[in-house]
Amino acid sequence: MGLTGIPKLETVYDWVTVAVFAGLAVLLLQRSSEEQPRDKLIHYLPPAAGCGISNYLGNEGFAIPAVALLVGVMAYIYFVLKPFERSDETHD
Repeated sequence: MGLTGIPKLETVYDWVTVAVFAGLAVLLLQRSSEEQPRDKLIHYLPPAAGCGISNYLGNEGFAIPAVALLVGVMAYIYFVLKPFERSDETHD
């Protein structure tokens, strides 16, 4: 922690997981402003928890499980939340 009692971002795991979590928060805010939201708040729990657990594992020296979990979080976001899919696209 810093002198003011605020934790510092010191490791690569801190930076990467905070960046992924920030992107997840932006996606949630953008989606929640839609007239018909595509997903529910509960859908954001697994990747948010995964970011926290991955950060903890990485900071404790468990690099391989931390990276594997973070890859899983990214896959979940890409395949389940589909951040790059437009809301007006039609599905076949």
